[in-house]
Amino acid sequence: MPHLTEIAALNQSTAVLNDFLATLSPSNPSVLMLDYDGTLAPFQVDRFHAYPYPGVLPLLENIQRSGTTRIIIVTGRPIHEVQALLQPLTHIEIWGAHGLDHLLPDGTRRQIPIVPELAAILEQAQQTLKQRSLEDQIEIKPGGVVLHWRGLPDDTARTLRAQTFEDWTLLAQHPSIKLLDFEGGIELRVLRPDKGDAVAAVLKLLARDTPVAFLGDDFTDEDGFRVLSHRGLPILVRDEYRETSARAWIKPPEDLLRFLEQWLHRTTSTNPADPLH
Repeated sequence: MPHLTEIAALNQSTAVLNDFLATLSPSNPSVLMLDYDGTLAPFQVDRFHAYPYPGVLPLLENIQRSGTTRIIIVTGRPIHEVQALLQPLTHIEIWGAHGLDHLLPDGTRRQIPIVPELAAILEQAQQTLKQRSLEDQIEIKPGGVVLHWRGLPDDTARTLRAQTFEDWTLLAQHPSIKLLDFEGGIELRVLRPDKGDAVAAVLKLLARDTPVAFLGDDFTDEDGFRVLSHRGLPILVRDEYRETSARAWIKPPEDLLRFLEQWLHRTTSTNPADPLH
């Protein structure tokens, strides 16, 4: 949706969303892929208390219970963190750490190992933060090191970002390492896999006529949006519009809940659903 004003983006999104929702039915298998932070849950200073918006979990439980839709969480978080925050929702498929870690509903888990050379670079990145006594702001993930500053004063956050960016820029020159800015922090991580690779892996095993959507909010979700752009519906979930490869935009939590409600109705009822407005 490049170069659209906010009003134009909202108008276009309504039509696109209604067209997509019309493809859902109780007799047609579908796939719903969802980022977590910023999409299903608001950002929190304490990331371990970033619970989903009220109403989200019951809707996902009912969609899952219908047996028609395959729900998949695609997130930068480690899998165990997402599982804890999604309770009581269980037996759900999760691609964690941007696709490095894959948990199937039956408990089968597949992890992509990090080659020693890249692991050494990430260890070096971690040490640069510890040398600055930033242990409380560090998150160590499979394939990545994160510095969080959400909740800190703006001037402190700017200083932390500038210093860390300077420290990590040389490390990020490795062709298999990338440096990412995100909402409330900065991450140094392996280049691949990314969320686009996770989305591509899901699509590879689907019939061409399977309705599939991916909802995300951050720049890391753009990899998934691009992969899905000509195959399904990528949806930006965000309070404010920005340029994106997504083909629709909704605001949380009201529009998100309305979309999930429509998804549930379309996949469980034989009666036509009211369109989104």
